[in-house]
Amino acid sequence: MSGDPFSPVGERQVAPAALPVPSAAIPETFRYRVKNVLLGPPLATERQAVERLGKPTALAVLSSDVISSSAYSTEELLVPLLPVVGVAAFSLVVPITLAVLAVLVVVTLSYLEVVKVYTKAGGAYVVGRENFGPNIAQIAAVALLIDYTLTVAVSVAAGVAALTSVVPALTGATVWISIGLVVLIAYGNLRGVREAGRIFAVPTYFFIVNMLLMLAVGFVRGALGQLHAHSLHQPQAFAVGTSGRGLLLGASLFVVLRSFASGGSALTGTEAISNGVSVFRQPESRNARITLGLVAVLLGTLVLGVAVLAAIVHPVPRTTGTPTVIAQVARYVYGAGTLGHVGLWALQIGTMLVLILAANTSFTGFPYLASFAADDSYLPRQLTKRGHRLVFSTGIMVLTAASVVLLLVTRARVDSLIPLYAIGVFTGFTMAGAGMAKYHLTHREPQWRRRLAVNASAAVLSFVVDVIFAVTKFTEGAWAVVIVLPVGVFLLIRLHRQYTREDAELEAGAAQACEAPVLRRHIVIVLVDRLDLATARALQYARTLSPDELRAVHFAIDPQEAGELEMQWLRLGLTRMALDIIECPDRRLARAALELAAETTADGATELSILLPRRGFTGGWRRLLHDRSADRIAEAVGSLPHVNATIVPFQLTGPWPGRRFTDRLRGEEPHRLPSQRDTGPRLETSLVPGSTPISEATWRSRVRVAGRVRQVRVPTRIDNPNLECTLVDGTGAILLVFQGRRQIAGIQQGTRLAAQGTVGAWRGRLAILNPRYELLSTPDSERSEPGR
Repeated sequence: MSGDPFSPVGERQVAPAALPVPSAAIPETFRYRVKNVLLGPPLATERQAVERLGKPTALAVLSSDVISSSAYSTEELLVPLLPVVGVAAFSLVVPITLAVLAVLVVVTLSYLEVVKVYTKAGGAYVVGRENFGPNIAQIAAVALLIDYTLTVAVSVAAGVAALTSVVPALTGATVWISIGLVVLIAYGNLRGVREAGRIFAVPTYFFIVNMLLMLAVGFVRGALGQLHAHSLHQPQAFAVGTSGRGLLLGASLFVVLRSFASGGSALTGTEAISNGVSVFRQPESRNARITLGLVAVLLGTLVLGVAVLAAIVHPVPRTTGTPTVIAQVARYVYGAGTLGHVGLWALQIGTMLVLILAANTSFTGFPYLASFAADDSYLPRQLTKRGHRLVFSTGIMVLTAASVVLLLVTRARVDSLIPLYAIGVFTGFTMAGAGMAKYHLTHREPQWRRRLAVNASAAVLSFVVDVIFAVTKFTEGAWAVVIVLPVGVFLLIRLHRQYTREDAELEAGAAQACEAPVLRRHIVIVLVDRLDLATARALQYARTLSPDELRAVHFAIDPQEAGELEMQWLRLGLTRMALDIIECPDRRLARAALELAAETTADGATELSILLPRRGFTGGWRRLLHDRSADRIAEAVGSLPHVNATIVPFQLTGPWPGRRFTDRLRGEEPHRLPSQRDTGPRLETSLVPGSTPISEATWRSRVRVAGRVRQVRVPTRIDNPNLECTLVDGTGAILLVFQGRRQIAGIQQGTRLAAQGTVGAWRGRLAILNPRYELLSTPDSERSEPGR
């Protein structure tokens, strides 16, 4: 045969084999099949683009938090005022609301600049990291993670309060209803971003329409003189103070600032759009800016409208939390008739739904923010992994658990949660504004002075509000956030240092270690507990390693069992492989294995592989019946240089029902996988018009094939620089070989391309050498393309 692997094949040569097609489905576990039923089939990474959101859906998904705050911000603003100045509180409610909205305008303008500059992923964390460094950015990270967690608890608790306002009989089950709703929202998000968008869009718009309708009816009736102030002395109402004179009508500056801080909770969630720019369709930045502007206008309209109506009809907050202020305003506006009851119920249902689903903003923002911090090695790296449906599943589960704990501790009371609420988000506002101000001073882009003024003003104003909130709400629970925030930053920085040390240790000398000369001798030791199929599998695998010396070792904990093993070894005719029985008087298997490994490699010229049979058991209860000694031994011997511990698994029952292991050992049964419905990710592998299915490509034929690159081989420095990649199209697979090329721009795993050339042989496989090719799409372009 010619030395050229692609040379024509002579008469005696056998036609090359086709590449194996990964189409036979390996049976999935029961757990995975249940996951498919609950969450739907897994989504391939390439579908990230399809999972993006348009402006209407994104507004519902990302703004439900900030929009929903219009349902309780006026109530929270009134609570500090009524016990001090009484009816004068309703004269102060509109001016204080206007001050809150002034902050909203400045913060919105600041975040419009953030989204304009950071077009893929913005928010306070990324802005702080890029302009102040990663350590300072952890202030924003911890602050916003706290805020997102509190948002879930506050929103759900407020939604359940809206429900119990019209169904008082459910008040006793408030905590459990709240927890159930958090779990339900988490489930919706685990199904994917687009699935969550479909679920949450309708309630958000239903609430907005009902709020606008109530405001319109209220303003019309108010203009006609049909609305009037109601008595402040209501059952279970807050104590009513006496109004005074002066600019603040008898209220101290501290009380007014406290009211302003409580009303400032309406701004929480404003940053969610900048954190979630990457979920928008292209152009991401423009769509995010438009959506952010619409959200600010909607929020301002709703909050100011409710405050104006409250100033007219005088709703009174209750110590029990129900009926809520928004429910009282709606009852006074709509009246007691049939249509009034319908309007009230519609608004309360919309309020309940949007408040509950406002938690979805956090389920979008928290996982993304956590993934940013984890990618920078400030949080556990498990948070960077996308799950079954292309969402950050670990982040969703962490947020769910934290929110449930918070609801249990506070008994799902909104007034207990609000004092903890806004410090985190205003800290984020401050970091974003300050970071953007530094960006403008550094880059001095067109109109940088105007943009600097906007962001600097937002930073200063947000910092002032943060201080006001911390001081006025300190004794009500804000102290907890003031303490947790710096502690959290400290822990994140310590975690980063640990990751940095580990990475430095792992990377130091890695290239030299890969190319270091191998040791002179290789010994393989199989640890034998008892002679069974698991041990037989490990012994069979050990022979494939072709060591210089192969030994079976048994640590004698029980002399009687050791004697029985010795007799069984002789009876089965295994004398061709020596069995060493070593005493272990203190019964410490890990220590005995460590001493054996140290003794074996003491000459400094021996590489030792220790094989540990491990029996796998299906079902959690069966695992509890057996120890994990193989893991402990592997951990112990792994501390020695040139000692390698390999666990050889043997599954007793599972995906190979009815198949005898001894048949497979003897090769009497062909290695075929049982057919099963494909439950893997849905990959786009449809044929390109004009192309030949790869399964029909035959040796020495000229074909044009198209598909996606499943595998790319990276050539070594000493190999001929040939780039080899495997192309699949759903019908088959074929090698593409580019001689003299180590790398080609755009050709990587997931790339779709069309290739044309003559089918030949390469390493005994069908291949096309140096094909003409056309890139159809790359993974990067698919992730950035607009969703369909």
